[in-house]
Amino acid sequence: MNNPDNSLLTKLGTGIDPGTLNQVRHILNNLTPPDIAHQLETAPPRSRDVLWQLVDSEIAGEVLQELSDDIQQEFLNQMNGAEVASVTEGLDVDDIVDILQQLPDQVIPEVLQAMSTQDRQRVESVLTYAEDTAGGIMDTEMITVRPDITIDVVLRYLRRFEELPDITDNLFVVSRTDTFLGNLSLSKMLTSSPSTTVREVMNTEGEAIHVNLTDSDVAQLFQRQDLVSAPVVDDQHRLVGRITIDDVVDVIVEDADHSLLAMAGLSDTEDTFSSIGRTAPRRALWLGLNLLSAILASSAISLFEETLEKVVALAILMPIVASMGGVAGSQTLTMVVRGMALGQIERDNIKWLLSKEFIVGAVNGVLWALVMGALVSLWFNDWTIALIIGLAMCINLMAAAVTGTLLPVLLRRINIDPALAGSVILTTVTDIVGFVSFLGLATVFYS
Repeated sequence: MNNPDNSLLTKLGTGIDPGTLNQVRHILNNLTPPDIAHQLETAPPRSRDVLWQLVDSEIAGEVLQELSDDIQQEFLNQMNGAEVASVTEGLDVDDIVDILQQLPDQVIPEVLQAMSTQDRQRVESVLTYAEDTAGGIMDTEMITVRPDITIDVVLRYLRRFEELPDITDNLFVVSRTDTFLGNLSLSKMLTSSPSTTVREVMNTEGEAIHVNLTDSDVAQLFQRQDLVSAPVVDDQHRLVGRITIDDVVDVIVEDADHSLLAMAGLSDTEDTFSSIGRTAPRRALWLGLNLLSAILASSAISLFEETLEKVVALAILMPIVASMGGVAGSQTLTMVVRGMALGQIERDNIKWLLSKEFIVGAVNGVLWALVMGALVSLWFNDWTIALIIGLAMCINLMAAAVTGTLLPVLLRRINIDPALAGSVILTTVTDIVGFVSFLGLATVFYS
């Protein structure tokens, strides 16, 4: 079977004429919304715009919600408020909110005004919460029941719905004031006697998620408790919505993208095929920071200019020390950032972690110092320079372990993203420590 990605792009590449466009439209709109979104994300900007114009209006909203934030925003900027309201009609509230959050603040009221009264009220209730909280990712579409009714009444009530909300594994039991009381699982309901009351079979042990809990903490909770859906409550313990596993998967993917791309100084909304005009400025700042760190490292080297002139071998071996420190520090930094993202690192265990990483750095430092020392002594027939590089390597690997452990903690404390800023600072530290320790020891030994 032919890959539809190649088929569509090949057809567009042969020329844009009515016959070709009709073929592409037919192929495109016979795909599922996630597959159409994939087509758009893998197409260069010019072809992407053409493909978007060919998407049927009935499924445009479903396609839009599957796109990355960057591409969503690109298409949303081409629409007015009424068009956005039309495209998002019929989507789940949490999906509509995700799309609206890509719009400028001044445009959102225009979109809300174009919605039906019911949709507007539901969307506004979610928009009041921060994007990265449980309230910001929850859906308000759910089914609630009272504890004093029988299972038979619940079943008759459910038959009135044309279909249940997606990913419904529980009904939520609430009081007359909407206070959350517990869950009634569909499996428990179907296997219970029709005359049994909800109160007798509902689960009251499951915890509700507070509306202000961060989305990362929500994801960890779902992972630990193997949840499919969970209720969301406000300060008065009133039920305000629910979070489903598909929302949590989106959070996990976004967090993973952020951690991966931030290490290279890229935005987690980075579009692979974005234009040169948008890509170049985004990367320029990061390259500038790296240039600054390189200048600092070069300045440290310039302090030992006389020593380098005396022993040419130092210039050959110098990058090895810095490189080993950089790799060791990155290993520690990555593990610590991951541990922080999973909520595993706290004030009580950071000292133990620091000690462990320092010892690991020292052990590896000694191991590779012996290996490198032996190689250098054979290479240059000089035990002095072998001792220098061995000591410098030990110093830099231990410094890298300490920096890689403490740096993300300190950055988080001053509200700077460790994944974004950590690698640049770490590289600067390991380069400077590596060069200074290596050349400083050489100055002592050869003076």
